[in-house]
Amino acid sequence: MKVIIADDEDKICQLIYRLVDWGQLDMQVEAIVHNGIEALEAIRKYHPDIVITDIRMPGYDGLEMIRRAREIYDDIDIIIISGYRHFEYAQNAIRYGVKEYLLKPIKKTEMTDTLIRIKAAYLEKKERLSTEEQNRITVKNSVDKLRSAFFTEVLFRKEKRKDEITNEIINKEYHYKFKQGFFQIILIKIDGISDSLQSNITYIQDKVLQAVNKRLSDECYEIECIFDRSMCYVMINYGSESKRIIRKKLKTTLDELLLQKDILENLRITLGVGIAKEHISELAISLKTASWAIEQRLILGINKVIEGENVSLNEVADSQLFYDFNKQMIDSLEKLSEPLLVNAIRYLQTSLKNKENTTGHEIIQMAKEAMNLYLFTMKQNKFMIKDAEGLFERFSEDIENIGTVEDIFSYLTRIIIISFRRSIEEKQQEDNKPIRDAKQYMRENFKEAVSLEIVSDYVGFNATYFSSLFKKETGKTFSEYLTELRMEKAKEFLKDTNLSVAAICEEVGYSDNKHFTKSFAKYTNLKPNEYRKIYS
Repeated sequence: MKVIIADDEDKICQLIYRLVDWGQLDMQVEAIVHNGIEALEAIRKYHPDIVITDIRMPGYDGLEMIRRAREIYDDIDIIIISGYRHFEYAQNAIRYGVKEYLLKPIKKTEMTDTLIRIKAAYLEKKERLSTEEQNRITVKNSVDKLRSAFFTEVLFRKEKRKDEITNEIINKEYHYKFKQGFFQIILIKIDGISDSLQSNITYIQDKVLQAVNKRLSDECYEIECIFDRSMCYVMINYGSESKRIIRKKLKTTLDELLLQKDILENLRITLGVGIAKEHISELAISLKTASWAIEQRLILGINKVIEGENVSLNEVADSQLFYDFNKQMIDSLEKLSEPLLVNAIRYLQTSLKNKENTTGHEIIQMAKEAMNLYLFTMKQNKFMIKDAEGLFERFSEDIENIGTVEDIFSYLTRIIIISFRRSIEEKQQEDNKPIRDAKQYMRENFKEAVSLEIVSDYVGFNATYFSSLFKKETGKTFSEYLTELRMEKAKEFLKDTNLSVAAICEEVGYSDNKHFTKSFAKYTNLKPNEYRKIYS
C-alpha cells in the first residue's frame, strides 16, 4: 500500500515516518510533503492508498486538499492529525468520509492500530484475501451475529428461563467463552450527536469500540459490545482479581473518549456501571442498574462514570406534586392560555428539581407523563392532534438522548407549544369553514335573491345560530356583508362598463332601482351617476 505524509512541520512528518514499521505492514511511504499544493501533486503522481495529513497547512488546508483529492482519486483513505479544536473542520472532514482523526501528540500504538484497520478493509475491498482469510471473515461474521443475539434474545426480550441461563448453555448456543467470575453491563451513553448526521454517529461508534477493547479486553474473559442508536451496551466477564482494575479502567476509557470533544464539539458521554453479579443469569439486574445510572446523569451531571444502584422507583405520579401540576395543566388547556401552559410545565420542572432525592428516572417518567396528560386533555377538549400516538413515541425516544433536566423540559415545552398552537389554528380553521363557505356562496350568487335563511341552510346551521356566528367571525351582520358585496360590485360596473344604472341594479341583485340608488348613496355618499362621473 502506498502512503503519503503531509504536514507543514518537518519534525512531525519525520516522527510519523519513524513511528511505524512500514515494511512489516506491507506499506511504503512514497512522499513526504509540507503543504496542500505539494500533497495534491503527490496524489496525482503516486495515486496513494493512504494520505496522512495535518488539518492546517499552507497552500490548501487539509480540508480543501481532501476535497480536491477525492476529485482526483476517490478510492483513498485519509488519516487526519490535529492538535487543535477545529470543530468545523472535523465535522466536514468526517462528512468527506474521513474515518480516522488522530489527536496530537501522536502515539505509536494508535497510529499502527489505525493503519492495520485500514489495511484489513483495503484487502477485503480489493478481494486480495486468501481463501483461508475469507473463510475466517465469514465465520467471524456468523459468530458476531450469534453473540449479538444474546443481547436481543436473553437480555432484552428475556426469551429464556433463569435456569436456562448458565455459562455452559450460553457458551454453546451463542459462541461465548464465559467463565466463573463476575458478569457486568456497562452502558456508554452518547449525547449531543444528531441522528441526522450518520457520519458523526459512525465515527464516534468506532471510537467507542476502539477505546473499550483497548482498555478492558486484557482484564476480561469475555467482552462484547452492541449499539442501539446513541447507546453502547458493553457486557464483560472477568475474575475477582480484576474487579478493582476494571473500575479504574472505566475512568480511563471515559477520559479517552472525551478527547473526541476536540472533534465533535457537542459530544457528551456518560458511563453507567451496572452492579457486578456472580452469576450470568443475573445480568438483567446489572443492565437495570446500569440503565438507572445513565438516567441519573440528569441529576449528577454528564461526562462522568456513574455507579448503578439497585433501588426501587418512587411512584411520583401519585404524589401531591403531580396532582398540583395536573390541575394547572388542565386549567391552562381549558382556558386555551399559552402563558398558563408554560407556567404549568415550569412548575413541574422547578418542583422536581427542588424535591429531595429526585432521580433521573423520575425526571424522564414525569416528562413523559406531562406529555401524555397534554395529549389526553386536548383530546378531551375536542382538539384533535394528528398522530398523537406517534408524537408521544417520538418525544419519548428523543428525551432519552437529552443529558440535562433543563434541556428535557425546554424540549417538552417547545414540543407542546408547537402542537398547542397548531391545534388551535386548525380548530379555528375548522370553525371558520362554514363562514368561508357562506361567503363563497354569497360571492357567487349575490345577483340572485340571497337571504340569511338560504345561506344558513346551505352551510347546515339554523338561521339564528348562523347569524350570531357570522357576526362573531366577520365583525359584520349578514345583511351588512351582503350589501357591501353588492355595492363594491356596483362600483366596478359604474367605473368599467357603460351599463345603465337600471341594468347595474339588476346585475347586483336589486329589483327596485329606487331602493338600489338609495342604498348606493348611503354606502358611498354619492348617487350612482355622480360616482360614474367622478371615477369612470
